Parts: sequence; C-alpha cells; structure tokens
Amino acid sequence: MNETLDNLKTRRSIRSFLPKQVEKDLLDLVLEAGTYAPTGGGKQTPVIVAVQDETTVRQLSRMNAAVNGNKNDPYYGAPTVLVVLAERSRGTYLLDGAAVITTLLNAAHAAGLGSCWIHRAKEMFESDAGKALLREWGMEGDYEGIGQVILGYPAGAAPEPAPRKENYIVRV
Repeated sequence: MNETLDNLKTRRSIRSFLPKQVEKDLLDLVLEAGTYAPTGGGKQTPVIVAVQDETTVRQLSRMNAAVNGNKNDPYYGAPTVLVVLAERSRGTYLLDGAAVITTLLNAAHAAGLGSCWIHRAKEMFESDAGKALLREWGMEGDYEGIGQVILGYPAGAAPEPAPRKENYIVRV
C-alpha cells in the first residue's frame, strides 16, 4: 500500500509519553509539514507556536485543565506542545487551523512520534493569562486558539483502531 495512505490509516492518538524531549530535527520536519496544510485562498492565516520549555508546557497544561475545572494533565506528560492559532479576519480561519492540526498529527506519525489533538485552546487564549502569553510570544492581531498538538515519543504501543461505522460513506 502507498506509504502515505498507510500512515493515514495507522495514526492514533497517543496519551502516554516517554520523558524525553522531541529532537529538533524531527520537530522541524513536523512543523514544516504543518505549514503546507491547505488554507482558504492560500492565505496561510494559522500560526504554530512550538513550546518545548518545560515551565511553559506546565503553565499551558494548568490553563487547559482549568477550562474543565480539574487539575489532571491534559497533555499526558508530553514534552512538546504545538499551539495552533489563526487570525479571525479570514472567514476560513477555523477550518484553516483544523487543517494545520490534522497535518501536524499525520506528520508526527510519519516521523515516528506520538501525538494527540487537545482542545480548549480557544478558551485558554481568551483568558487574561492566555492573552498575556500571546503578548509575551510577540503575537499581535486578532488570533483565536484553534487547538493544540502534543508531541513526544510514545511510552507504549498505539491503541487499536475502533471499527469504522457502517454508514461512514454514502455514494450518490
């Protein structure tokens, strides 16, 4: 089977990571792939913020958990967090950001990394703490948090896929 199609079928959300930081060359490959995601009109409205600083990863984890009112680590110990934001000025910004996230997830799998899409970025970056982080990162403009991709080396085997539902495809 085509390697790309195989990667798309075998990628799984990973929720257990080794305590080892993602190497720069692998991270760079994943990030570059994310910049090739399709965007409305080719406008490239999303921005990917790669966070590997341990203190900032913990801060983001606490902010994300607070959205749900708990203290569990929503990043499952992953050492790298990719925050995807997009400028609201473009009508397709939400879909553009989702395309970037999907591309990052598939690129991570192709590079041998584990990844998982983590929600609640919108709420995180609408908060005062989130707005302060955006300013600290030099992000100016009307950005919305679309989602986050956690990355790392899987601590175990990937889970088995759920069976595909019967009516997933309708042919007309």
